[in-house]
Order: sequence, then C-alpha cells, then structure tokens
Amino acid sequence: MGYLKYMREAWKNNSYPELNRARLIAWRKGDATVRIDRPTRIDRARAIGYRAKQGFILVRQRIMRGGRMRPRPVGGRRPKAARQYFVLDTNYQVVAEQRAGDKYPNCEVLGSYYLNQDGKNYWYEVVLVDKAHPVILADPRISWIAQPQHKGRVYRGLTAASRVSRGLRWKGTGTEKLRPSKAAVFRRKVHSWNSNARTRTKANR
Repeated sequence: MGYLKYMREAWKNNSYPELNRARLIAWRKGDATVRIDRPTRIDRARAIGYRAKQGFILVRQRIMRGGRMRPRPVGGRRPKAARQYFVLDTNYQVVAEQRAGDKYPNCEVLGSYYLNQDGKNYWYEVVLVDKAHPVILADPRISWIAQPQHKGRVYRGLTAASRVSRGLRWKGTGTEKLRPSKAAVFRRKVHSWNSNARTRTKANR
C-alpha cells in the first residue's frame, strides 16, 4: 500500500485533533486567500492532478458560511418572493474556486478539495495551473489546459465541483433535462414552443 492511503485514513479518522484545532485558530487570523507552498492533503491534491513542479500553484481559500438570505421584498405578497433563502445552483466549493481564480487571473483552476470548517467558515484548497509556464507547456499530461477552449473553465462550470452543481455527475432516469446544459434544454423548449405557435397561427389563417 502506498503512503497516500495512510494519509487519507489519518485525515478521515481525525488522528491529530490538536493539530487540526491549532490550524483552524491560525487560519481564522489569516487572509481569505493565502498561497501555500505545499498541499495540506497531498492525497487529494495528487488525485486532482497536482504535481510538485513549476507552474502549479496552491491556494487556501476561506469562504464564510451562510450569507445567502434574501433581501426583504419591498412590495407584494407572492410566496415565491417571501422565502427566506436564495435558491442557488452553485455550492461553496465553486465559489471558493472562482474567488481563487479572481486572485490569479493568469492561471486556470484545475480543481479543489475540502479542507476544514468551523462554525463560521469553510476552507478549501484550490489547485491552479500557470498556463503560460514552459514547464506546463512541455508536459503532455497537463498542457491541455493551455488550449483556448479551456479558458475561464472555472467560470463556465467545467471543474469537477461545478459539474456536481450542474448535475452532470449522474446519468440515467431523471437527468434528461441536464444535458448538454439546463440553459440549452430551456432554449430548445422555447424554440419548440415558438415553432408550434407559428404553426398554429398559419393553420388558423
């Protein structure tokens, strides 16, 4: 068995609670976006595609929990407008990836993984890739991220966390209206409605 399995089991069983508590105390006092030298969870980082070479950047991103309450409606009594919370399709991990991508606009987000949480915050570690670095361009395993079709992938729902929010990690019954995207299905439906309406209009004439 490799060492990554033992590290994964140690993290899963919380084998070092005192170290974990000390980290949370230090992370609360730090900035929301912090660049780090090496991953805290090497097993998850390598599973995403991280390699200890030039061109890979690691960022620890803090996200405040909550904060999704709706503003109070000015007028009207519609039940839809009176609900307490926003109904959002994105999760906290996607928000963390986007904020890390904003801090490093010359890099592309490869992926992220859950790190820790307390009563107020979530922490994620985001793996970014410098798409113009010569070491990255020379590596055939990661040079694909420099191609133009992958530009801004974190903002277009192409990371693994975004695909979870889009429902693309599931197949079969119940997912017929998720591919290629919800917006594409809606546009196809609207186009069908308009075509039927024009057909009925011509028939009435």
